[in-house]
Amino acid sequence: MNNLYSDLAEVYEIMYSSFIDYQLEYDLYKGFLKKYHKKSILEIGCGTGILSQLFIEDDYDYYGLDFSSEMLKIAKERNPSANFIHEDMRFFSLQRTVESVLMTGRTISYLVKNKDVESTFISIYNNMEKGSIFCFDFIDANEFIPEISNKKAITHKVNYKNITYIRKSKWNLNILNSWCFDWESIFYRKEKKTLLEIGKDNSTVRTFTKNEIELFLILNGFEVIEIIKKESYAFPTYVVVARKK
Repeated sequence: MNNLYSDLAEVYEIMYSSFIDYQLEYDLYKGFLKKYHKKSILEIGCGTGILSQLFIEDDYDYYGLDFSSEMLKIAKERNPSANFIHEDMRFFSLQRTVESVLMTGRTISYLVKNKDVESTFISIYNNMEKGSIFCFDFIDANEFIPEISNKKAITHKVNYKNITYIRKSKWNLNILNSWCFDWESIFYRKEKKTLLEIGKDNSTVRTFTKNEIELFLILNGFEVIEIIKKESYAFPTYVVVARKK
């Protein structure tokens, strides 16, 4: 477990809320749910429950799943009546099947090994009704991998309650087993003219080609309905909608 999602859960929320338009994210996924007439949802990678709140306010039958108990604690404080599940997306079982599964925030990027992608897709398939939709986003390897082939550094800054937080990140290629990169981040809190280090996040993140995604879906009982380009704050991204056969 990356400490971004444990020790730094609150800082994660503050940082990401500053450059992700969650209303826009919600409108995108809500559009797919309306288009395919789905009302019951499992959101995998629900994090601190920002999207959860919007789905619940719109009367969707909502479940949220995340591997981080610290993130879920914040989600439950934000949505005390919601159904949240502390589970591993590779191996989970719901009490009842759902009409749709959303994997938001490029959560699939943390499935570095093929066997983990397959296990996740099998678990999702087994917890869906026939004809349900599976919707998720992924980083486009064809565009992103060449972009960072010579390394890349990026800095994000946010002010929250009169405190400045800074994240300095480096992306380095790691393509030993798949189209991955190592994401090394250091988080700081600014105190006067000094940067005080408050935590680190070192993780391996996977990108995919569209062909890889299509093959994983086909081999695990899904048919691809749509693949569309999606605007993102940092990564070239696609969104997929697939149907359980």
